[in-house]
Amino acid sequence: MPDVLIFSDTETSAEMRHEVPITVPDPFLYAEKDGKKMTAGTAFEVERIASVGIEAHALEEFGYDELLAEGVPRLEVVALHTPLNACRAFGIESASIPWGFPTFVADHLRANGITLTPDYALFAERRRVKNEAELAGIRRAQGAADAAMGAARDLMAKAERSNGSLSVDGEPLTSELLKAAIRRVFTDHGVASDDFIVSHGAQTAIGHELGSGPIAPDEPVVIDLWPKDPESGCYADMTRTFVVGTPPDELVEYHRLVKEALDRSLEATKAGTPGVEIYELVCRFFEENGQPTILSKPAGEVLQDGFFHGLGHGVGLQVHEQPSLGRGGTAELVPGDVVTLEPGLYRQGFGGCRLEDLILVTEDGPENLTDFPYDLTP
Repeated sequence: MPDVLIFSDTETSAEMRHEVPITVPDPFLYAEKDGKKMTAGTAFEVERIASVGIEAHALEEFGYDELLAEGVPRLEVVALHTPLNACRAFGIESASIPWGFPTFVADHLRANGITLTPDYALFAERRRVKNEAELAGIRRAQGAADAAMGAARDLMAKAERSNGSLSVDGEPLTSELLKAAIRRVFTDHGVASDDFIVSHGAQTAIGHELGSGPIAPDEPVVIDLWPKDPESGCYADMTRTFVVGTPPDELVEYHRLVKEALDRSLEATKAGTPGVEIYELVCRFFEENGQPTILSKPAGEVLQDGFFHGLGHGVGLQVHEQPSLGRGGTAELVPGDVVTLEPGLYRQGFGGCRLEDLILVTEDGPENLTDFPYDLTP
């Protein structure tokens, strides 16, 4: 196992948060030497980091006071010189680093004889199997997503049609109105979310279009939520599609096929199965039912209709992480993976349908962490 270095805070770096599972807002150095975990950071955080079982050191041990007294700018002291001194004290001569390791820190360490090797796969694999605290956080976040989806559904169920538009208690039904209701639920559940998707009509066929404006009767509404549990730093992820009014026949067929694709993919989501195989299973099913997919499109062509995205992805300290359930997703699923299954069908200018559940891979098969119905009409 290679030695490891990370230089970041635990709020912006999933790699650091996985190793140091508390909120530390200022960048610091994390090191592993022969499996021993150590940090070098401000004295302010030493006791908290030590409380989670890591050997924590203050920057004063690595020349912090002396360097400041010499007039070295504090940023250089914290980000360049004390990390180098700490590496020497820890015996780090070469180490694997995440892709997001700061270039200016890496340049200084390399210039002073420390070999650094970026290794995306190493750090992605370390996070795949979720520990108990991470799973608890994912479950809390998913519970909040289920509740927020229910609030949006209930609001749509109250909508009244008049002169070709929809309103709730005299207020126009809009993406913004639904988002406000969802945010209130997130606040009540203590989860965070910078944004999420409440798109409608033709917007629903445009990638990660967040959605805006008045919602019309009989058009698709796609709601995709990915709240974060602050305690664990972990996310959930789910999607449902609704219609306020009478769903068009095309959308009814999309919904039927997407739900069956979701059921088939859930059955196939087992430890030892490569993610790409589950993706290809869904593609073949859609193609058998006359829907285009990326699997069979000509090379170089941009697919805009049908099933034009991956089937799913890992979820944890990032909302999109390994393993992949799409093209190139050759990694086999392992117990402890948490992944999404999110088949969808779309037509540009019309809209589409996507259903997404969050799945825990276990020794005994898949556990669906999402607890919400699939009904097209609220």
